[in-house]
Amino acid sequence: MNSPVKQHLIDPEICIRCYTCESMCTVGAIEHDGVNVVVDFDKCNYCMDCIAPCPTGSIDEWRVVDKPFSLAEQFAFSELPKQQAFAETASEAGTSIEALDPEIAALLAQAHGGAGGKAKAPASAAKPTINLYTLLKPAEAIVQGNYRLTADGADNDVRHIILDFGGQPMPVLEGQSIGIIPPGVDANGKTYLPRLYSLSSPRDGERPNFNNLSLTVKREPNGVCSNYVCDLKKGDKVRVTGPFGATFLMPSDPKAKLLMICTGTGSAPFRAFTMHRQRDGAEDAAGMTLVFGARTPESLPYFGPLKKVPEQVLKKHFAFSRVADQPKRYVQDKLREEQDAIAQIINDPDAYIYVCGLRAMEQGVEEAFTNIAEATGQQWSALRDAMRREGRYHSETY
Repeated sequence: MNSPVKQHLIDPEICIRCYTCESMCTVGAIEHDGVNVVVDFDKCNYCMDCIAPCPTGSIDEWRVVDKPFSLAEQFAFSELPKQQAFAETASEAGTSIEALDPEIAALLAQAHGGAGGKAKAPASAAKPTINLYTLLKPAEAIVQGNYRLTADGADNDVRHIILDFGGQPMPVLEGQSIGIIPPGVDANGKTYLPRLYSLSSPRDGERPNFNNLSLTVKREPNGVCSNYVCDLKKGDKVRVTGPFGATFLMPSDPKAKLLMICTGTGSAPFRAFTMHRQRDGAEDAAGMTLVFGARTPESLPYFGPLKKVPEQVLKKHFAFSRVADQPKRYVQDKLREEQDAIAQIINDPDAYIYVCGLRAMEQGVEEAFTNIAEATGQQWSALRDAMRREGRYHSETY
């Protein structure tokens, strides 16, 4: 057996061909043709600078191989090759990979993200459609409506955008995203790359059984795409790529208990989750719990409609950090306040946890889960990694 090596690859089924990774690579190891984006094994120095900026996670793929895949082989990929050769070799030898070659075992552990493993979709989730529309061949949607969700006096402008796709198929699932391509070119004269937005409507549409969907978009002061989307008028045409996302999906199992933690527009997929449960017969399904953080009630998207969802369908816990004459409360504070209920959820084999919102919330949420787990004599990192391997723990922050 040749000495094995770890090779960095890109998943062609998930990649949206935005070329962000290529622009971030300082050694010129990433390139593309008209079909795929690939990594040159001889140039890649494993600096990891390309991992975090990738909007879909397609860049975070690794394989342990005897012989690295060439650029020509990668350009021909329609899907990633499976990691199985070394397991088969060990099986044929009647031993384990660790016993056969400790070096291979170590490389395989690195390639699969260590003990925690990569994000995995729930076992019962429907199979998603990915990359149906691309930068070269986008779909064209028509704006059906643009509604402000936050109060006029609020410190943020969040919009509910409804897009109609007419006769173009747009099969989507709760938890997926689409890309919006703003018009015009950037400072370098290049067409703007798509900005991803999570769906806030369920799989059967914002209006049931109509070929439309909704987005929850916050206007950013200097955001090219967010300002474009927030200023859209009814009847405007929009170029769309996607759908994207193969892991942050809702389980179809009605016994699944959902704990959803979000801030701001991170509420979008959870609105979709909740609407799907309601349309699919929520009275027969396990409960859902939402922990939602915002500055004030006025700046919280969907605050009014959320309060009308029955408690037996959705238990709601709001954390406001800027209400006059009240102490600041963040999502991690609400998790601790509901420690007993949260402890039951993280120890339930039918429970699924979803975290969505600003990246700054991650540390506080992790610390809260650590405290809650320790109070029951358990280690949160071990619980979380086991849930992730089972497709029951999902985090999507930006």
